[in-house]
Amino acid sequence: MGHVRNTGVSRRRVLGGAAGLAAVAAGVPCGAAFAGPEQSLRDAARWRGHAARVTISRDDWGVAHVVGESDADAVFGMMYAQAEDDFPRIERNYLVALGRLAEAEGESAIWQDLRQRLFLDPVSLKKVYATAPAWLRALLRAWADGLNYYLATHPEVRPSVLKRFEPWMPLSFSEGSIGGDIASVRLSRLEAFYGGRAVPMTDEERGLPPREPTGSNGMAIAPSRTRDGRALLLINPHTSFFFRSEQHVTSGEGLNVYGAATWGQFFVYQGFNAHTGWMHTTSGVDNVDEFAERIVTGPDGRRRYRYGDELRPVTTKTITLSCRTEDGGRDERGFTTFATHHGPIVREADGKWIACALMNKPLDALKQSFLRTKTRDYAGYLRVAGLRANSSNNTLFADSKGTIAFLMPQFMPVRDDRFDFAEPVDGSDPATDWHGLHSLASMPQAVNPRNGWVFNTNNWPWTAAGADSPDAADYPRYFDRVGENPRGPQAIRVLSARDDFTPRRLIEAAFDPYLTAFARLLPGLVAAWAQLPDGSAQKAQLAGPIAVLRRWDHRWAERSAATSLAVFWGDALWALTSESAVEAGMSVWDYMAGRATDGQRLGALRTAVDQLTRDFGGWQVPWGDINRYQRNDGSIGQEFSDDKPSIPVPFTSSRWGSLASFGAMRHPGTKRYYGTSGNSFVAVVEFGPRLRAWAITAGGTSGHPDSPHFDDQSKRYAHGDLRPVYFHPDELEGHVERRYRPGRW
Repeated sequence: MGHVRNTGVSRRRVLGGAAGLAAVAAGVPCGAAFAGPEQSLRDAARWRGHAARVTISRDDWGVAHVVGESDADAVFGMMYAQAEDDFPRIERNYLVALGRLAEAEGESAIWQDLRQRLFLDPVSLKKVYATAPAWLRALLRAWADGLNYYLATHPEVRPSVLKRFEPWMPLSFSEGSIGGDIASVRLSRLEAFYGGRAVPMTDEERGLPPREPTGSNGMAIAPSRTRDGRALLLINPHTSFFFRSEQHVTSGEGLNVYGAATWGQFFVYQGFNAHTGWMHTTSGVDNVDEFAERIVTGPDGRRRYRYGDELRPVTTKTITLSCRTEDGGRDERGFTTFATHHGPIVREADGKWIACALMNKPLDALKQSFLRTKTRDYAGYLRVAGLRANSSNNTLFADSKGTIAFLMPQFMPVRDDRFDFAEPVDGSDPATDWHGLHSLASMPQAVNPRNGWVFNTNNWPWTAAGADSPDAADYPRYFDRVGENPRGPQAIRVLSARDDFTPRRLIEAAFDPYLTAFARLLPGLVAAWAQLPDGSAQKAQLAGPIAVLRRWDHRWAERSAATSLAVFWGDALWALTSESAVEAGMSVWDYMAGRATDGQRLGALRTAVDQLTRDFGGWQVPWGDINRYQRNDGSIGQEFSDDKPSIPVPFTSSRWGSLASFGAMRHPGTKRYYGTSGNSFVAVVEFGPRLRAWAITAGGTSGHPDSPHFDDQSKRYAHGDLRPVYFHPDELEGHVERRYRPGRW
């Protein structure tokens, strides 16, 4: 699909008034981003210095190309540009990370805040900040300065809570895993323990609803499998839409990175520089463990826990949280919390207190997250990975020397494989303790495999490089706890299909429409229908739908009614079988394929036909009439409406094996499905003497509905039509809508 370049000046929110700029220039307090007068003068002088050394160029897609004299200058400009595009998402991410969400959202967020503060304490983080190396402290100060300068020059922007950002705060949001790891603690169990009352588990905590898969796809292809002898990398994170900011950040100190940075972070998490590229996929490793502690209360009322032959004191700490009240005021909630050497207590089970152990290395995590963006080859990337502070993400890597690699999370505790760490282990037995960390060499990996490609789709590592993959028999069980998923066979299928990949052919592979799950599941449905007695009412009623599914080639398409029928049938069968699959310890896909009854298969088809007929007037409905992309406003949680404009999206949920993922569902008041997650930032990178790249962002780069870049990529997104990335200065030339320094435009 072509694109007509907008050569005019972008509509955008006013960048502060003249009075605000004058106040900053004079060092006079302006807005709540300032502290006392003396501090304000120092802040203003520092801000002016950074701003004078930063240039931001907005290209014709709204992407910010930030150039700073130093790395710190670049970070200052990076954060200023992020705030221009979507300050509310930055603030919310830090309210979550700091355990302060209840200050904005009230009582409903109090247990989420407590969970966060059990692991990340602001007082401790400030102490960690004081120990950081000088280069990192400079970046952290620049991070805070960029956001505070934005607030000072934009008095019309009213933060809900965070009116001033402090340099230590990024340590609470230091890489892609710590928040995700903490989120594994179930809030209902936490509330039951610390609230002292019975709280039922939610269906989501029990794994029962057909929850949209989260994660990503990554592929790296060696020069031997490409037409032009250059390594290729697919970057395809599956996240909630508008989750990250697409940016290009360079400095006079060697920083030159492009990609997706999570709102509020000063490093590109999924991206590339001129020499190396990295794609992170959510891993199925088990490195978050629970320990069942035997608590003994003495005559003095003090609690101890048994560890071997010892009785150790339970650590007690008071956590005070602030909470917004219904009338807009503030209330405080205090909690007495407990911990053992394994970690904080998060619940109770069978009379034992359960402690949770996970990675908590914020300083090393932040170092690793930033330093990887400046690596020049695989050896340099591996040296940074040696910090071992990535706990939840696999890595697909490629570089300009032709190296490709699949790596697992570097934070992997060594454990005794006799114990099943998928369940709480006996905390009183010292043998269950963590015994240091695995070396990088001792973990499953695939580096320059003979087959010439590596991939991960959030599945197990045992097929990452086809026949050249690591062997599960050589590693402890805790290196995988999720098994295979339908995208794994699909990735192998497209990667094995050719040895002459080009960037365009890799894009086509990433959007290949074949749905492996339905190719596996539908024969069982057809067989169940064929076994019905001839002349039965059920057989006659389902004959038409069965005929459509029999003829289908298992490929999604915008005008395909078979895609609609299959997805509705699959969703219905999932709802019927998921609870039994959980009880059997099986994946739902395996259970549906091997243990679903004929009655369940046929009943799910009847449900699908009835639902399609009820909602759309018939069961033969083109998929694109149902599956829609819509962006109405800049809200973090927007409302959807069948009466408002939307566009069709041909690809499905990744649940059914589609590499291109669009997680859509009905919303209150709608019959159509509207997407909220899946493909978000997608890029294909070709490494060589001169890097080339193509990318697309869901919707657009701006969170402001009045910006032309709020939704200008949506049609290209729906068609998998990636646009050229302006990575080199000569590529950017002729595509600049505006160029300015922070605070001026």
